[in-house]
Amino acid sequence: MNNASSALKVAAGIFLTIALITIVVVLFVSAQEATKTAQNNFSDIQTELSQASFTVYDDTTVSGSQVTNALRKFKERDQFGIQVLTGKNRQGEWYGNTLNITGNADDFGSVINRSNADISNSWNEKLNEYVNPSGKFKARVVKDNSNVVRGLIFTQTTVTP
Repeated sequence: MNNASSALKVAAGIFLTIALITIVVVLFVSAQEATKTAQNNFSDIQTELSQASFTVYDDTTVSGSQVTNALRKFKERDQFGIQVLTGKNRQGEWYGNTLNITGNADDFGSVINRSNADISNSWNEKLNEYVNPSGKFKARVVKDNSNVVRGLIFTQTTVTP
């Protein structure tokens, strides 16, 4: 009887060990899935935050002072350009980098070359590049094919009598 009792204790110990290992594996797999979900959510939040500084310019009307603030704020940003079209300068002026905003859709938003425009020209009332601080501008965000924000375009709107 003593051997049968010992055999039952050993079998119960093996069964409990297998059950414990199974529980640990199930918990580990569940934790892995939760971790992957959390990483994906964090990645989405990070993308939204990185683009949040541009949402104020996404198809909105802004003042001329907001345009000059954007010029100051993004002037040192790499692979980025801002185009400002004023009432006097309908062709517009690129600041930072010149972007491809016409032509082939594959190259849309790509940097063509570095612009030599000086943002201080936007404050000089004598020049065509002058940005009236109280003027109204239609803002547009330029994204490349990877959905990365590459630039902003500000077009001055005129008041019709």
